[in-house]
Amino acid sequence: MPSLNKDELEQLLGVKIQNPDLYLSAFTHRSYLNENRGFGLPHNERLEFLGDAVLELAATEYLYRNYDHPEGELTNFRSALVNYKMLSDIAKRLGLEKFLLMSRGEAKDTGRARQVILANCIEAVIGAMYLDGGYQQTTNFIAREVLVELPKIIAGEKYVDAKSKLQELVQEKRGITPTYGVVSESGPDHNKMFVVGAYVGTVEVGRGQGPSKQEAELAAAEDALKKNSF
Repeated sequence: MPSLNKDELEQLLGVKIQNPDLYLSAFTHRSYLNENRGFGLPHNERLEFLGDAVLELAATEYLYRNYDHPEGELTNFRSALVNYKMLSDIAKRLGLEKFLLMSRGEAKDTGRARQVILANCIEAVIGAMYLDGGYQQTTNFIAREVLVELPKIIAGEKYVDAKSKLQELVQEKRGITPTYGVVSESGPDHNKMFVVGAYVGTVEVGRGQGPSKQEAELAAAEDALKKNSF
């Protein structure tokens, strides 16, 4: 069974590790067990489930105590803070990627697939941290490594959904609501790629792609906002 560099991980996370196996499990993707049947530890999905809840509670409590905003805005702040792109960036910044245990096939994946794996991994690490050292240690880590991103999110208005922003601007300028349409889709069912256009009336003002229609629509809205051609 692979060993975990406990000292290095403690330094990266800023915590004391009592049970290294919990953390080793947190870094184990389901696919790794398919190629290593005798591994002896579970994959990280149950720890991810726990860590997701701990992270959401810590973020929610922090927002409630420190920001006097309406519920809807607090929800948007939290969503921008704990989405898979933000969490994968934090995992990379911390250097957690090198600890991942995956199948050879998964290890070759890049882009969104790797981002999701990294985001799930850091949630699993938070779950392991909670079980290993308790809630206070875990919230200290979350404050230090996750909540620190909040001022940048708010200052850059990254919590504002691109579709909502585009709709607001188009309605203000043109008095109509933008629409979206699938231009093309490709790939097998488990790995689809959608190309979507954003339209003001019959004019395409942006185009984007993504592994779901929703993500492709967001990308199209972001493209339209960049072009500002509506």
